[in-house]
Amino acid sequence: MKEINFELISKRIKETRIARGLTQEYLANAADVNVSHISNIENHRVKISLPTLVNICNALDVTVDYILASEYTSTSPLDNEVLKRLHSCSDEQKVKILKIMDII
Repeated sequence: MKEINFELISKRIKETRIARGLTQEYLANAADVNVSHISNIENHRVKISLPTLVNICNALDVTVDYILASEYTSTSPLDNEVLKRLHSCSDEQKVKILKIMDII
């Protein structure tokens, strides 16, 4: 299982806060934590907890998905069905499918 990259999450929070023109003080008040805790999160000195992440996302007006986007891969049901069918194809069939996809 892949480890969660808390450093990347911290970076995304900091970048989003700065892009929105918000201070650490504002974010700390809105997320109901200390300013030092926001600083520690943004500088990757602590791992963010789920409740704090949710509060920070609410304060930044972004979804948790936005902050965690790099942490998971999501595949649609249609993608899953295509992949499932591809697994049962021969290499020759896969080459043909790729050629068809290039044409489309």
